[in-house]
Amino acid sequence: MARHITDLGVKNLKPRAQRYEKPIGGNLFLVVQPSGRKSYAVRYRYAGKTRKLTLSGGLSLVAARREAADALYQIERGVDPGVARVQQKQAQRLADADTFAAIAAEYFRREGRGLRSVKRRQQTIDRLVVPVIGNRPIGAIKRSEIVRLLDRIEEVNGPSMADDVLAFVRKIMNWHATRSDEFRSPVVRGMARTKPQERARTRILSDDELRSVLRTAADQKGAFPALIQFLLFTAARRDEARNMTRAELEGSDWILPAARNKVKVDLIRPLSPAALDILNRVPRIDGGEFVFSNSGRRPFSGLSKAKKKFDKAAGVHGWTLHDLRRTARSLMSRAGVNSDHAERCLGHVIGGVRGVYDRHQFYNEKRDAYAALAAQIARILTPVDNVTEMPAARKSRRK
Repeated sequence: MARHITDLGVKNLKPRAQRYEKPIGGNLFLVVQPSGRKSYAVRYRYAGKTRKLTLSGGLSLVAARREAADALYQIERGVDPGVARVQQKQAQRLADADTFAAIAAEYFRREGRGLRSVKRRQQTIDRLVVPVIGNRPIGAIKRSEIVRLLDRIEEVNGPSMADDVLAFVRKIMNWHATRSDEFRSPVVRGMARTKPQERARTRILSDDELRSVLRTAADQKGAFPALIQFLLFTAARRDEARNMTRAELEGSDWILPAARNKVKVDLIRPLSPAALDILNRVPRIDGGEFVFSNSGRRPFSGLSKAKKKFDKAAGVHGWTLHDLRRTARSLMSRAGVNSDHAERCLGHVIGGVRGVYDRHQFYNEKRDAYAALAAQIARILTPVDNVTEMPAARKSRRK
């Protein structure tokens, strides 16, 4: 009767207070747990000892008999199917740990703290790369696969995004290469979709655009319009300002700690009265420490959505928040600020001997540079006609 049991018969077997096994035929048994859960097992002898091999869960009766037959065939060949199963699982675990997705996750876990825009990098990899090559062993990924991946991204998301993905993938693979005896990255020079000079942005806002942006920001309330104004008056990087806490403000100075800036040294920015006025008008939410915030508990988020809405109100399009930094640097030059002092305001390290030996903070020079920037912005916001007609010209026109 055991040989003639069907899947329906298996389904109808009722659990008991104690676990029990029902012979199915040959070496195959059905194991029924008190919970009602059912599984199959093969009992066999190998090297003089009785052993048990639990089969995969959720098998049909036909599949269970097939796996039992395979196990008996391995025994005939001198292979212990239980040991072979363990070795197979170990090999699978190693294979799973060696996939691109697993290595990328380990890379972000270990190196994420030292990366700029780590959240954006991880989201880009998870969205555009992992679905395509994530389950592939990293050592088996060919250059042609990456090329096809970049082709697809370029067609759908544009060449700049393709180059971003290439840079992120290159970093992950180079990192893995430093930890592997055999891995060699398939990423080589020449795979980028744009040239460096094409990737470099040169966009600065015109005076008319600046007036529209600043007037719109002044008319609106909230953290985002204030952030726009503050970026222009300080030439700070977007995330430097967005993550600012009130603890970083000492009087009229913004002290950006080394851990929060690209050059890894404390940066002191003597803020102009105009920049301080912007900060004073930003409401403090629930006593939170973050200056530019929706909740006070974390920095302002949702930049893309907020900027899209802001651009519509201002009527200015095709610019990024980082373009404000480039615009501020250009305005400093228009205001006659010394180039080195302007670069220091941006948080850049001056190269050469001056950068190595000159430890002077140039506090006064940076203060004057920010004041000149604010004055230049004020002249743009309220332009005056400074062309005076000569008396002789007026007399000639009356004749």
